[in-house]
Amino acid sequence: MSIRESGEMYLETIYILSQKSSEVRAIDVGSYMGYSKPSVSRALGLLKADGLVRTDEAGFVKLTEKGEDRAVRIYERHRILSKLFMNLGVDEETATEDACRIEHYLSDKTFEAIKAHIKKYASDIQL
Repeated sequence: MSIRESGEMYLETIYILSQKSSEVRAIDVGSYMGYSKPSVSRALGLLKADGLVRTDEAGFVKLTEKGEDRAVRIYERHRILSKLFMNLGVDEETATEDACRIEHYLSDKTFEAIKAHIKKYASDIQL
């Protein structure tokens, strides 16, 4: 699995689910993403091998510190880009879908420039 996009989608999903409940199961991840149990199991195995997730003794999926750092970064990109696009007049569904695609490929340099621009010119977008 390319940690670039699909791995980041899993990390972001685990992060979002963990904000709602401290008990995130693989089945919750699959349900949220619309993926089959075997697909989720394979992806989680690869993320574990990369040191990004772990499972506790009860079988709940947890982000490691490294995994959480990455998930928070991706979720911030998703949130800010979605709001930016909606601020430009794009409908919420399209803005969210586009942000989801772009968040994985945008360089840190460009994202920081976007955030600086928002701070300077678009204070109504919460960073």
